[in-house]
Amino acid sequence: MTNLNIVILAAGIGKRMQSSLPKVLHALAGKPLLGHVLDAAKTLSPKKICVVYGHGGEMVQKVINDNEIIWVKQEVQLGTGHALLQALPYLDAEGVTLVLLGDVPLIKVDTLDRLIAKATENSFVLLTAELDVPFGYGRIIRNQATGAIQAIVEEKDASNSQLAIREINTGIMVLPNSHLHNFLPRLQNKNSQSEYYLTDIVAMAVEAGLMVDAAHPVHNWEILGVNSKAHLAKLERINQSECANNLLEQGVMIMDPSRIDVRGQLICGRNVEIDVNCIFEGTVQLGDDVKIGAHCILRNVSVSSGTTIFPYSLLESAEIGKGCHVGPYSRIRPGTRLYDEAHIGNFVEVKNSNIGMGSKANHLSYIGDAVIGTKVNIGAGTITCNYDGAFKHQTIIEDDVFVGSDTQLVAPVRVARGSTIGAGSTITRDTPEEQLTLSRSRQVSISSWKRPKKDKA
Repeated sequence: MTNLNIVILAAGIGKRMQSSLPKVLHALAGKPLLGHVLDAAKTLSPKKICVVYGHGGEMVQKVINDNEIIWVKQEVQLGTGHALLQALPYLDAEGVTLVLLGDVPLIKVDTLDRLIAKATENSFVLLTAELDVPFGYGRIIRNQATGAIQAIVEEKDASNSQLAIREINTGIMVLPNSHLHNFLPRLQNKNSQSEYYLTDIVAMAVEAGLMVDAAHPVHNWEILGVNSKAHLAKLERINQSECANNLLEQGVMIMDPSRIDVRGQLICGRNVEIDVNCIFEGTVQLGDDVKIGAHCILRNVSVSSGTTIFPYSLLESAEIGKGCHVGPYSRIRPGTRLYDEAHIGNFVEVKNSNIGMGSKANHLSYIGDAVIGTKVNIGAGTITCNYDGAFKHQTIIEDDVFVGSDTQLVAPVRVARGSTIGAGSTITRDTPEEQLTLSRSRQVSISSWKRPKKDKA
């Protein structure tokens, strides 16, 4: 459809969420519900997108922060028909409008494509579904002889025989703009809820002799909405299950598909292995033959081929080279780059630093604001003292340096190529190349000293 408008209804209060956060801003897979719907909408390349907001609307606009959206405020929530009426002045006179719901985040683009493909300037197309338990949904009323759609009856207004109908209205539909401009202002609120139902335009279309068609989602979970935290949790698991199945089909080895969370985009090469309870946030890229141990969190990270991330490690906004070892219990903070075959071991934290090829910090160390060359060994308990209370300073460790255990490197400082730093040293000045540098007090033994003892009761 060349002239496609999209309206997303997102004005609901969401009382059952029991939260001051607007319902459409609650996160699913690390993204607001409305964000998922907008992603699907933009994939369709519409001429314009309108979002009808209400409760907490200023917060919604601030979080979404998209200048291409036409924001339309529904001051008082008087029903779905009233909500769409607020957007009517922004819709084109010709073409069609796709109506989406801001709290239905799992709708697939393929489903919407098939829905739009049926649309014409003189037909209404509804997305309907057959549910075993249709509770809460409006029912599709069809002509018993021809099967043609005649109307939609909301559940609170339905008779007992109508409540037995399993075909439901999902709320997603494609409407011709020329008729929309005619029908919407004529909606009335003569129903049990005194609301202006958008669904009433179906009966108006039938009365006008227009065609009302239907399309169906591939999966019924696509049309599930969020009205409570329980609903949100259910959709989260559905989404994660789908994501895990997609990764498995791509050849990723996931030890337990029920225990992985992807909250963004996870891009995997060949022969990737992911152990249980791992979380991937933002954009994460894993190269060929990468192994991720149990209980790791990776956030906006790229990991090159052959690298192993051992259990309980946290990596954020970092670049990891080929054949590296990270963890267990390592923390890689933003701005860090590990070059090929670098090793960062247990209880080592690295922040805003470059670790050169083949260099190792295997135990109990902090490396911050540092540039470390190739084949450097950082002994256990080493720290770069990068902060003076007001400013951060850089530590430079050149190639082939050996830093003994329990060393403090007080930045700014440069450790020259080939240096050896004796264990237990505090280094405050630049060191010469190929020499042993150490700073220790003279060792003494006091013969008269006695270890304190507790008094016997």
